[in-house]
Amino acid sequence: MKFVMAIIKPFKLDDVRDALSAIGVQGLTVTEVKGYGRQKGQSEIYRGAEYAVHFVPKLKLEIAVDADTAPQVIEAIRDAASTGQIGDGKVFVVDLEQAVRIRTGESGAEAL
Repeated sequence: MKFVMAIIKPFKLDDVRDALSAIGVQGLTVTEVKGYGRQKGQSEIYRGAEYAVHFVPKLKLEIAVDADTAPQVIEAIRDAASTGQIGDGKVFVVDLEQAVRIRTGESGAEAL
């Protein structure tokens, strides 16, 4: 099993969710986060005054999937979240040692 984490622009959430649903992903967790990468924040103008935003709002997606499905999930996220602009985000994949469904006690891939 794999645990896929993706940091994306907030307005791309619906596109990514639709792309994941199309390949059979049944669930994901979404968290509002702030951070920066190479862009080091951004400058914005409010009421004529320019100010720096050091932490850019993003969304963090967390998806637990079977190891065979992980490449499709990564590709779906990459294709759906891409705008071609700086700050599109990143995808991280880590091994998932164990998953347990609390209600039934199922474990492993059956719990996903």
